[in-house]
Amino acid sequence: MLFFRGINAINLDEKGRFAIPKRYRDSIADACDNHLIATIDLNSPCLLIYTQDEWEVIERKLMSLPNMDPQARMVQRLLLGHASEIDMDAQGRMLLPSLLRDHAKLDKQAILLGQGNKFELWSLEAWEASRPDMLNSVQQLDGQGALANLSL
Repeated sequence: MLFFRGINAINLDEKGRFAIPKRYRDSIADACDNHLIATIDLNSPCLLIYTQDEWEVIERKLMSLPNMDPQARMVQRLLLGHASEIDMDAQGRMLLPSLLRDHAKLDKQAILLGQGNKFELWSLEAWEASRPDMLNSVQQLDGQGALANLSL
């Protein structure tokens, strides 16, 4: 299983291509033959990028949701409907569809953020605007719930 960590400043070219950092390329090639899936994030102005295997796990979970539940259908429509297969070329570049770039307001500068089983792809502007609020929210946590036993 691949594990993505770290933050990477990247650039998109005029066609909407970006290069995966070299440190991930061989692992991605070995794990999924350079086939990845990108979709929108439902809670943040970013994209989620999964290996094919990781996406298939999520896809099965999404498809097991009850089709008659309006909320489940909405989530299926958004996540599955926006899911796009993207392949990494020989230079490590990936071409993002324009609808996905528009959702995340991706232009030239971006942030590729490792999140364990996936990457998040943020516009630099959205990342810089959201990061202080995220830090403030984490600092306001009272140490209860899922994070209570986390010690750093």
